[in-house]
Amino acid sequence: MSEKNAVTRRDVVKMAGAAGVAAAAVEGFPAIQTVKAANDQVQFGMIGTGSRGSYLLKHLSKIDSGRCVALCDINPQALARGVQTIGNNPKQFKDYRELLSQKDVEAVFVITPLYQHFPITKDAIEAGKHVFCEKALVFKPEEVHALRALMQQHPKQTLQTGLQRRYSTFYQMVKSMVDKGVLGDVKYIHAQWHRNMINKPSSLWTMKPGGPSNMANWRLFRQFSGGLVAELTSHQVDVADWMFGTPPEWVQGYGSLNDLKDGRDVYDNVQLIYHYPGGKQLTWSGISTNQHLPYFNASRSEMGECIMGTDGTVQITVGEDIHHCIAWWYPEPPKEQKLSSGAKKEGAVAGATMVSAGAAKPIPLLFNDLVIDPNDGFLTREMKFARRWLYSKGVLVQEEETNPVDTELESFFRNCRDGGRPRADLEVGLNDAIAVMLSNLAMDENRRVYFNEIERLGAGASAKAGAKAGPAA
Repeated sequence: MSEKNAVTRRDVVKMAGAAGVAAAAVEGFPAIQTVKAANDQVQFGMIGTGSRGSYLLKHLSKIDSGRCVALCDINPQALARGVQTIGNNPKQFKDYRELLSQKDVEAVFVITPLYQHFPITKDAIEAGKHVFCEKALVFKPEEVHALRALMQQHPKQTLQTGLQRRYSTFYQMVKSMVDKGVLGDVKYIHAQWHRNMINKPSSLWTMKPGGPSNMANWRLFRQFSGGLVAELTSHQVDVADWMFGTPPEWVQGYGSLNDLKDGRDVYDNVQLIYHYPGGKQLTWSGISTNQHLPYFNASRSEMGECIMGTDGTVQITVGEDIHHCIAWWYPEPPKEQKLSSGAKKEGAVAGATMVSAGAAKPIPLLFNDLVIDPNDGFLTREMKFARRWLYSKGVLVQEEETNPVDTELESFFRNCRDGGRPRADLEVGLNDAIAVMLSNLAMDENRRVYFNEIERLGAGASAKAGAKAGPAA
C-alpha cells in the first residue's frame, strides 16, 4: 500500500486520540431501544400530510414513543396517503382547528406551507399542545416577536424546529472538535446546495397548472414562501450558527431568476455572505443548473459544508434514507518551524508563491468503536486499522446509529415527557427564520442587512400577528 495515497498507521495513531475526544462527547450511540407501553406514548396529530408530512409519517410509524391519533389536510389525496403511511387508522380532519380541539392529542406536527407555520403553531400552543414545526419556524418579522412572547407565557410546552443536522452524531462530533480546538480557530465555512432543475426537475419545484392558486406551487411564490433560502439555506446557516456559537451580524448577497422562468417569483440563483462576530464568515451558494459537489472526491452531489480552521478542515454532508452521512477531516500541514540562529534561509522564488507542502490526506471521522485503545489486543487493533483504511478509500461507510430524522423525532417525544430543552429549540428556530427573512431582504434591496434590524422590523405589527389561518394545505 502506497503511503502517498492511503491513510497510514501513523496517521491513524496520530488522529485517533483527537477523534476519540470528539466522539466521546457525542450523544446517542449506541442507542438502546425499548418498547413503550401505550400510556407512555405521546399521542400526536399532524397538520399537513403532503410530501414532507408523509415522509415524516413514514419515520414516525417506526418510533414507538409516539402514537398518531389524528391527521389533517385540505387535500383528500394527501390525507388518504398520510393515513395509509402511518397505518393505524387515526382520526381525519380537513380543518386543523378541529384536530386541535381533540383532548387526546398531546402534541402536534406542523408540516404546512411556510406562511401558515406561525398561525397554526400559535393556535396549537394556546390549545395546550406541544409543537414540532418544520423550518422555517416563522415567516414574517412580526411573528418573531409574537412567538417569543407567546412561549414566555407557556414555558412548560415543548416547541421544536425541524433542523435535523443538530441531531446527527456526525455533526455533533464536528461541533465537539470545533469547541475543543481540534480544528484550531474556525473562521470560515462554505456551504452549497446545488440542484440541476434543467435536466432533473423536482416535483416540489416544478410549476403545476394554476399558478399561485394551486397550493402545490406554494414554494414558488413569495406570498407563501421564502424560496431557496427558506427551503435550503436555512439548514446550512443553522450549521454555521451552531459551529460559530452565535447568529450572524450581517448578511449581503445576490439573487436572480435566470433559468426557471415559468411564472414563479422566487430566485433560482442565490449567493450569500454572512458575517459573524470575530470576523468569521459563512458563504452560501445555491444554483439550479448543476448539482456537482466538489467534496468527497465528488462521490456525493448537491449539498455539503466545508468547515475550515487554522489546524484543519472538515467536509461534511447529512445522511438520509438512501445516502449516509459523510465527514472527512483534512489536518493542516505542520506549522512552520522557526529557523535556529545561524541557519540560512532559502532564497525567495520570484513570481507566484510556490506550494511546497503536499495535500493533506482525508481522515474519515469515525465513532468510538474504531478509536484505538491501548488495551486492545493485537487482532482488535489490526481489524480497526484495516477498517479505517477501508473507510478512507470509500470501500466502507460508517453509518449513524439512527437517521438524524428519527433522532429528532424521538428527542421531541422525550422532551414532551421530561420537559427537556430541544437541541433545535425556540431561539434556534427563530435565529434560523430571521436569517431567511433578512437574507431575502438583502438580495431584494441590494444592500448589507444587519441582524439587529429585526428588532424594529414588524415590531409594531407583532400584536396583530395572531390572525387565524385557514385550514392547512
